[in-house]
Amino acid sequence: MSQEQTYAAAGFGQSVPRGTRPAIIVVDFTYGFTDTQYPTASDMAPQIAATKQLTDLARSKGFPVIYTTISYHPGEVNQLPWLKKATGMAALLEGTRLVDVDASTGIQPTDTLITKKGASAFFGTSLAAVLAGCRVDTAIITGATTSGCVRASAVDAVQSGFHVLVPADCCGDRASAPHDAALYDIHQKYGDVTDAADIFTYLSEL
Repeated sequence: MSQEQTYAAAGFGQSVPRGTRPAIIVVDFTYGFTDTQYPTASDMAPQIAATKQLTDLARSKGFPVIYTTISYHPGEVNQLPWLKKATGMAALLEGTRLVDVDASTGIQPTDTLITKKGASAFFGTSLAAVLAGCRVDTAIITGATTSGCVRASAVDAVQSGFHVLVPADCCGDRASAPHDAALYDIHQKYGDVTDAADIFTYLSEL
């Protein structure tokens, strides 16, 4: 039995409904992840450009656009277990350029910015409440990195009651293998992995 047959036999990989109140969540397209002068970053210009097409359209249709950043107070750095495992993340200190959202994303002053301390955009943040307040039913998740914060956010989004869509060409990672594996896992268990063109059509038709 092939991998695809194994998952299908277990009932995974079904398509998720698409609601009428989507929001775009742009996870951690901050300079610490997008500017290659920093060791935590990789080149994500194509993914940012594809995402910007969607966020520009979403705003024009009146749908929420939400950005996240990871930002630490110096006093947290030696206390958080994640930073002992992923020591490079300790450079993401509040007040530094690394935690600023990359301007090429087209972020606007009216967009919501969520500051987080861990991988998921939902864990320990107000994101679920913000989405509920906007009556959102579908979370379109983009950003970095696919195998880390995007995947964690997709898992928590569906667990928080939202349908999940992930355009693969709007997500970036440091290597192709974890990127591909994370997208496969998301598509089988948590949401639909699609592409920017499909999401653009979906938003246009609402």
